[in-house]
Amino acid sequence: MNRKKILFVCIHNSARSQMAEAFLNALGADRFEAESAGLEKGTLNPLAVEAMHEIGIDISKNQTKKVFDFYKEGKLYTHVITVCDEASAEQCPVFPGIAKQLHWSFSDPSQFQGTKEEKLQQVRVVRDEIRKKIEDFIAQSV
Repeated sequence: MNRKKILFVCIHNSARSQMAEAFLNALGADRFEAESAGLEKGTLNPLAVEAMHEIGIDISKNQTKKVFDFYKEGKLYTHVITVCDEASAEQCPVFPGIAKQLHWSFSDPSQFQGTKEEKLQQVRVVRDEIRKKIEDFIAQSV
């Protein structure tokens, strides 16, 4: 069975898109192959790594990538899903051959304020929102 290729895009590929990629590859690996990239190449967010580790998913070895590199390589996807704010999502290139482009807006962990524990708690909320959205996406893609 051919798996659908999904690309998750956010601003720096440091948290939201990394978590979405990890969830889809963990929960839907039989039907989907996910990758992620950023409009700009950032640094992996250690709080996102920690929040995912808490639920048994290790993203600590992931590298951040630029979406325009994927575009230049001519990669094809059935879905490109932006997980940043609307204005940033509009900067995403249009990939040829895409069946669908979706936008899921999640809060940006790099903008969270407070102590490390307060920021981690906010990242957990985003993590859980992304997981729910991924579970819904898998269920609707039957």
